[in-house]
Amino acid sequence: MPEALKDQLYSRSFFERLADDFVEYHPGFPAGAFLDAVFDDIWPSLELKERMRHSTLCLQRVFPLPYQEAIELFKKVIRAKDGDGFAKMLFPDYVEVFGLDDLEISLDALKHFTPYASGEFAIRPFILKYGHSVIARMREWVEDENHHVRRLASEGCRPRLPWAVALPALKKDPTPILPILESLKADPSEFVRRSVANNLNDISKDNPDIALQLARRWKGQRPETDWIVKHGCRTLLKKGVTEALTLFGFEGPGHVRVSELSLDKKELPIGGELRFSFTVENNSPHPALLRLEYTVDYVKKTGKTSRKIFQLTERTFPSGESRMERKHSFQDLSTRKHYPGSHLLRVVVNGQEKARAVFEVA
Repeated sequence: MPEALKDQLYSRSFFERLADDFVEYHPGFPAGAFLDAVFDDIWPSLELKERMRHSTLCLQRVFPLPYQEAIELFKKVIRAKDGDGFAKMLFPDYVEVFGLDDLEISLDALKHFTPYASGEFAIRPFILKYGHSVIARMREWVEDENHHVRRLASEGCRPRLPWAVALPALKKDPTPILPILESLKADPSEFVRRSVANNLNDISKDNPDIALQLARRWKGQRPETDWIVKHGCRTLLKKGVTEALTLFGFEGPGHVRVSELSLDKKELPIGGELRFSFTVENNSPHPALLRLEYTVDYVKKTGKTSRKIFQLTERTFPSGESRMERKHSFQDLSTRKHYPGSHLLRVVVNGQEKARAVFEVA
């Protein structure tokens, strides 16, 4: 069985290296006490982010330096060795936990730390507390020469950053962060541009009109920005929002029919695989740009269903018939557990359902 990510990142060897680095820059650092505090009785039961926070608290408990002095030491330690990027996020986490009342020192620290360990999670409590003051600083970061800092300007203010506290004010009104996205939409770094796309996608979930307005204005400026627009509108496309589909050339599929939807079995076990096929009939005399998806209504533990959308293809279909085939696994994953019951498969063309079939998972 593969080693768990939490054990790979926050390993004994990582903390021993970290303790050695602390001793190098501050000989009085209590390396043994730090390791004993980290690897206590609860350590094995802690998940990844819990281990990060636990490490932060242990560091402060065994080595309680004044905040500014601690930050200056951390600046030396964090750049001591390459690698261990995610594990070193305990340094931004320290800023989040102990620096909330020291805005200037903390923002400078996050800017310094983020090339080594991203501050995208740690900066969010500062946005919640100080609002526009922090956003204004992030607007300055878009000009930084380091692409990690520029990415932090976008990633840190995402309204719905996964695994992070949400930013309700920006979910309600993302206007304050739009200048950041405008400045970074043509950034030379793909790492930064991907963050801009994800931020735009976050905005689309609460403010689709604003996201579409940006998308219309940006589309066609350059290939890199077009990728941002498409990736940033992915949720709107999955939802079948007409304005988004039209923006990318997917017209109403009234001339398209899906026929002969066939499943290779009507019942399959959890862990099994379903194969299905169908015919796409383009009844127009002209080729048609089509976005084909399928959805599965999964049975949940409660007996209710939850729909998931999967993309099949986006391409130009010739006039006439085209046969499509796909297989879908019902193997349990860390992100999805399967339950027995009636499931529903639908075929969707340009946002509209065109065919469906029921099957059983036992």
